[in-house]
Amino acid sequence: MSSAAHTRVIVEADGGSRGNPGPAGYGAVVLSPDRSEVLAERRLALGIATNNVAEYRGLIAGLTAAADVGAREVDVRMDSKLVVEQMAGRWKVKHPDMIPLNREAAALVRGFDRVSYQWIPRAENSHADRLANEAMDAAAGKNREPAVHVADRPTAPVVEKSAAPVAEKSAAPVAEKSAGPGWTGAVGAPTRLLLLRHGQTPLSVERRYSGRGNPVLTELGAQQASAAAGYLAQRDDIAAIVASPLARAQQTAGALAAKMGLRVSTLDELTETDFGAWEGLTFKEAGENHPDVHRKWLGDTSVAPPGGESFDVVRARVQSAREKLISAHAGSTVVVVTHVTPIKLLLQLALDVGPSILYRLHLDLASLSIAEFYPDGGASVRLVNETSYLHK
Repeated sequence: MSSAAHTRVIVEADGGSRGNPGPAGYGAVVLSPDRSEVLAERRLALGIATNNVAEYRGLIAGLTAAADVGAREVDVRMDSKLVVEQMAGRWKVKHPDMIPLNREAAALVRGFDRVSYQWIPRAENSHADRLANEAMDAAAGKNREPAVHVADRPTAPVVEKSAAPVAEKSAAPVAEKSAGPGWTGAVGAPTRLLLLRHGQTPLSVERRYSGRGNPVLTELGAQQASAAAGYLAQRDDIAAIVASPLARAQQTAGALAAKMGLRVSTLDELTETDFGAWEGLTFKEAGENHPDVHRKWLGDTSVAPPGGESFDVVRARVQSAREKLISAHAGSTVVVVTHVTPIKLLLQLALDVGPSILYRLHLDLASLSIAEFYPDGGASVRLVNETSYLHK
């Protein structure tokens, strides 16, 4: 039976910290109901974190992997009493570091028909424990295995949209090279994400909510995409272009692909927030139509627009996108063409800051930001909201 046929799965997850806090990592495995088949595995080093943070991250990765294989019912098994009891609702979540993680996991849970939780002894969680230790060992330089591995599921993390041949690049200025973010001590070659927001659309002209609607670029938007492409095409380190499936991102990515002779790959997790009933409305109109929900949404990432998705849900899939990008393009520079919310969330993940960044960070249309993620779990942000190339 193929893994795609399993609508009910077992998720076993674990996390560890060598120092608590110290170098941390997680592991998660998705198993068939009879445990005879490994459907997916996840492991990742987290940098410096506590055991509890690593345990929660393992659960989030396991739930994301379960969704990736099409599961509708999930039986979670973990040796973390705290995570099991908090997710089951029997213990309150009080620690400030646990609250956003609990919300993120709960948002994923709402995407399934049923999720149960069971505490198991560490000896019965050996598969996930091994994956967590492999992630920490890899970050410490003890092996070179990839941070993310999907078993028995050969679909690639990105889907090629174009079969155009890759042309040789002409001589261009050498892009800045970096072995690490300096004084932070992160080691290894980073996966560098050049985060490019799409160009202008008719909805952005009128400052309307634009999520899953699919407007194309305006004439100015096409000019912005061309200017950004001209700026980025001068680099000699770009290995791939990955974009959201929505038309405005695909057009913006296509402008760069045409200049560089590269293919545009599509990653569905990079799509913009589903704004539900607010799609196409102005800020004022959304507030007038749903005053209570809109007010709460502006300060609580767990609140979703009517018929839409919360920022917590978007964060979970953007984190999955980041892991797929790191796995597929480890140590390379990748242009990621997407939308304002996914870019803010990727910057949030790199900075390891709270959700207030979503409400306070401004990103212009066709702007460029740069985030780097290191194999030892470290990260750095090198640029935010560069737009100089749009004004020449």
